[in-house]
Amino acid sequence: MTYNQYIILALLLLAFGCGSNVVVEEVFEEKSYTVDAIKMGSAFAITVVAADSVFAVASIEKAYTEIDRIENLISSWNPDSETSRVNDMAGIESVIVSEELFLLIERAMKVSALTGGAFDISYASMDRIWKFDGSLTEMPEQEAIEQSVAKVNYQDIELNDATHSVFLKNEGMKIGFGGIGKGYAGNKAKSLLLSLGVTSGVVNAGGDLIAWGQKPNGQTWDVAIADPVNPKRSMGWLAINDGAVVTSGNYERFAMIDGVRYAHIINPKTGIPVRDLKSVTILCPDAELADALATGVFVLGKQVGLELINKVKQVEGLLITSENEILSSKGLSLNYYENE
Repeated sequence: MTYNQYIILALLLLAFGCGSNVVVEEVFEEKSYTVDAIKMGSAFAITVVAADSVFAVASIEKAYTEIDRIENLISSWNPDSETSRVNDMAGIESVIVSEELFLLIERAMKVSALTGGAFDISYASMDRIWKFDGSLTEMPEQEAIEQSVAKVNYQDIELNDATHSVFLKNEGMKIGFGGIGKGYAGNKAKSLLLSLGVTSGVVNAGGDLIAWGQKPNGQTWDVAIADPVNPKRSMGWLAINDGAVVTSGNYERFAMIDGVRYAHIINPKTGIPVRDLKSVTILCPDAELADALATGVFVLGKQVGLELINKVKQVEGLLITSENEILSSKGLSLNYYENE
């Protein structure tokens, strides 16, 4: 019960002559509590709405513990993770994994099929020939580009439902969860918080955001959308009650070659960075799906990407092209600031 509800109840009881027999306990007003942390190589922030600060902070710490568990499961940097074992056995033999990892890989492959391979968890097989730290001043050789993606193909991942085993057909193949893992972590953190009784909150998993419930004042959560022309400035916002918002953009990591901007998002089929779009924002109930689709749509480009968004149920999208054209799906409406 919220603070306002307690007050209304007390007033009603007094109005009906019950005030002399009523003891109204001390009321703690609900507030939002936020704890920041570096997880999965990114800046995370978890916010919960609660009347008790001790409960709020303890809940958030448990959510971070869950995120640590997920990172240990999917990390390809940890040599002892299940993911690393799958990669180590590429082209040799299948590896039995936990049901959790198996289902995550299975869902990722469904998004790969949905996007025609624009999203592909075997992107980790890609040779790192592109650098987005300002040091790259000329295009890599075409042969090197083609070779860099030679082992990338989600269709070369074999899954065995009966044994929960994963086999990468070709030696040197690797899977990675950079395009879906933070969204999955956001989902799991939210589920854990709900199980603890947190009825309202936000998990910002390194930019992959999932929100539920309302702010303490009863309003929706507002998610700002960065202006690709000036990333420090917001061009508008989206009101979120229960859902995820994920943005992929080229305005922070890119390479300038002969006056052309090449995004850090690389087409896993061609090995060439995407140039058609500046940013893609995906809204849907599920942070994992939003995470994967944001990357997939970015690679597909404005026309095919927007067509895909409009076909998938409960998914909306906002695309900003390299020419600063703003495109949105049929059911999305961006709120602009009054002075814009």
